[in-house]
Amino acid sequence: MPVRNRTSALTALTAAILAAGTILTAPPAGAAPGTPAPAFLSASQLPPHPASSWTAGPVTDGFPEQLGLCVSTEGVPSYDYRHRQFSTDLDTGAVQLTVVTGTPAQAKALAKHYDDLIRTCADRIEDTTPDTEAEGRDYGTLPVEEGARVRGLHTETSWGATDIALLSVGRDGRTVTVVQWAQMGNFTHAPVTAFKKTTTTAVNKLH
Repeated sequence: MPVRNRTSALTALTAAILAAGTILTAPPAGAAPGTPAPAFLSASQLPPHPASSWTAGPVTDGFPEQLGLCVSTEGVPSYDYRHRQFSTDLDTGAVQLTVVTGTPAQAKALAKHYDDLIRTCADRIEDTTPDTEAEGRDYGTLPVEEGARVRGLHTETSWGATDIALLSVGRDGRTVTVVQWAQMGNFTHAPVTAFKKTTTTAVNKLH
């Protein structure tokens, strides 16, 4: 399969949102002294790609732009944000965000806030970008630590760009993680079962 150079609907929409200045990047706040930083997924723990292997980038401070289509830091305190990007040689990418809050109650509220943003993302995309159709799906909850939920998002532009993403939010104590997998395609191309396993691993590795 050849390597594809493309501008996907998700990439184009994220760039538009960034240009409009609607994503706010909060400065990282240090975790409590003596508290170990959350661990991240490794490349081998992502849904297998049928024609390429995953490459994991370094763990980086701050909020990842890749999540900006559905999730942002707007209205959220300056918690300790860190993220890791993953890529393949083809058309699939992923990112994991971890957020360390001050208390389990704050983490519970943040996880609900992020899940609400993902749940309503399709409607917000259609409201702000009339040339794009979007559909969200709920793939249910996972019984891991304090819980996790998996959702899907499909976008298709008027010029034919179509993308599928899987997103999840999970929590362990006062730490929240968001995982996103995305590529060209539609819901039939979404590795839901494998992504649920990835999400479970991500939450279990937090602490």
